[in-house]
Amino acid sequence: MAKSLDYRTLTGPQKAAVFMLAVGREHSSKIFERMDDEEIRELSHAMSTLGSVNAGVVERLFVEFADQLSTAGGLVGSYDSTERLLMSSLPEERVKQIMEEMRGPAGRTMWDKLGNVNEAVLANYLKNEYPQTVAVVLSKIKTDHAARVLALLPENFSMEVIMRMLRMEAVQKEILDHVERTLRTEFMTNLARTARRDSHELMADIFNNLDRNTENRFMTALEERNRESAERIKQLMFTFDDLVRVDASGIQLLLRQVEKDQLAIALKGSSEEVKELFFANMSERAGKMMKEDMDAMGAVRLKDVDEAQSGIVQTAKALSDAGEIVIAGSDEDSELVY
Repeated sequence: MAKSLDYRTLTGPQKAAVFMLAVGREHSSKIFERMDDEEIRELSHAMSTLGSVNAGVVERLFVEFADQLSTAGGLVGSYDSTERLLMSSLPEERVKQIMEEMRGPAGRTMWDKLGNVNEAVLANYLKNEYPQTVAVVLSKIKTDHAARVLALLPENFSMEVIMRMLRMEAVQKEILDHVERTLRTEFMTNLARTARRDSHELMADIFNNLDRNTENRFMTALEERNRESAERIKQLMFTFDDLVRVDASGIQLLLRQVEKDQLAIALKGSSEEVKELFFANMSERAGKMMKEDMDAMGAVRLKDVDEAQSGIVQTAKALSDAGEIVIAGSDEDSELVY
């Protein structure tokens, strides 16, 4: 007679196998649909080798399952799990629309969502629409946001929009509904798609935060496997030496934001071009004191230089994101002209 399984010695896959057999074919088939091939193989093997399982073991497993499900962390909600669940009950196109709207800008209504869209992005879209449509949109969003969008539109076009807004009476509900549907199906859907961050940009940010030795090790290995991706990441990375792409006023603002000791250590390991850039934007007295501090330091650990440079780069990027400094691109068209 085959020996029945002991509940205390069951492995995770065995518990899952018992559960799948106990819930029956109809329910288990729906669960299998949401597993990848490796999970199905592992679970199938556990099911085929279970042997005899008595009712007491099954009952204890269901009690354990219910207890774990009722505690915090028993379920993990994510975009992917939500999308899979919706796909089981709604048409694919409808699910895509719902998920893209969720990934888009926050807001209860379409006009709330537009209020959270960067003015440059919104202006770039609206400049290709009819002036009357743009007038309707700008009349529905907050005035400060509308002002920033209007300022970014081509001058002749923006004047057309202003004239339409001045002459505009109460907008018919049908027209408003049409504009809202167009924005939802064309602009918001495309915005949600493009809002997903490029994987190379993500890796460039990660590489920016690695110490120099680790970064070189990973980059060398990546070049061997995928030279194209390695080159793209290099182009997207912003290093301390790239601060030469910041204009004079930006460097002066950066100087006011960073600690003098941190800058002294960072400059110890920088190129001559970057050193000259910083010293050129200091007073003669401040530059002399900085050089004296650097000489007094003597040898500095590479790790300390990396940390100091990384901190200053993060400050520069934060200032750039806030629009307080300009970091020119690396191509010729983006070079600064004085």
